[in-house]
Amino acid sequence: MNSYSILGAGPSGLSAAITLAKEGFQVDVYEKNTDVGGRFKGDLQGLENWSEKEDVLLTLSKMNIETNFEYSQFNKLSISDSKKYWNFSLDRPAFYLVKRGSIVGSLDHALKEQAMSLGVEIHFRKTISKEKANIVATGPITGEIAAIAKGITFKTKTKNIALGILNNNAAFNGYSYLLVTDGYGTMCTVVYGHFNHLNNCFIQTKKIFMDLLDLDIESPLECGGVGCFSNKNHFIIGKQLYVGEAAGLQDLLWGFGIRSSIISGFLAAKAIINNEDYYELARRYFEKKLKSSMVNRYFWEKIGSHKYSWIVNRIQLADDPLIYLYSFYNYNIFQKLAYPFALRYLRKRYKKLRL
Repeated sequence: MNSYSILGAGPSGLSAAITLAKEGFQVDVYEKNTDVGGRFKGDLQGLENWSEKEDVLLTLSKMNIETNFEYSQFNKLSISDSKKYWNFSLDRPAFYLVKRGSIVGSLDHALKEQAMSLGVEIHFRKTISKEKANIVATGPITGEIAAIAKGITFKTKTKNIALGILNNNAAFNGYSYLLVTDGYGTMCTVVYGHFNHLNNCFIQTKKIFMDLLDLDIESPLECGGVGCFSNKNHFIIGKQLYVGEAAGLQDLLWGFGIRSSIISGFLAAKAIINNEDYYELARRYFEKKLKSSMVNRYFWEKIGSHKYSWIVNRIQLADDPLIYLYSFYNYNIFQKLAYPFALRYLRKRYKKLRL
């Protein structure tokens, strides 16, 4: 029986492990932490539903990923710039909220359970060199961080809500968000650049949400994370296949990266199973999406810093906001024309990223 080693037990690594194990391969996963989801503390995050026309849960099903994790469907959400509200009520889910971390019911715990049920051996508190791994899924690269999130998780009696705030004092070039589902909430600020303002941004974020809502917060715990991005993706180094943020895969606009991480792990495993070129599989799937997110980030910063309302108005006025967003995640003609300008701007703005 062929044996394969995977370094890292995040969604991309476990997605690859599950796919290989279902084809009868022996798989060993090495995770330096004591459990999966070590970077997260029960944070609520979104499985986005706009980068593809197909519902993300159906995509997971087609990749043999079971939905044995807790999730909440959100067809309604609100956005505010602290002056105006935009309320969205959509025909299909904008996203599914999932918990991250080692807790039961989280996406990470569910993927671990699926992998282990298929015979995958997960070696916690153990690591191997990248050169000894077949697939590298080690997460964000320290020197290529584009965004940082800081916030809290908490228990609450507040009704279910998804509310985003666009305010540079609360989230420089990013956004703040409040997510509540079934008595559990997450409040965060996401900052792009100027990371030294992160603490002050979260203070402002919390103040805005407390002023806007009758929000009760019980048993708060700190949470957060980083987003890593590259446009010069090393999908393969030597004989190793790189997946997820270890390959620089992320959405530079808003940082919804779970879907792409899981897909990259699946593509790496299928390349092994079918003896295909993983670089070509990954490049064909991700190249245009990465370029799109760069153009989106460029316009978000150039236009949004003056008037976020202009951008949100365009989305709300669309016949189908999710289809409208889909066109801006798949490299439309407008983005092709704007890409050289976006690349020039972003190289100056984010000098540590490989763009």
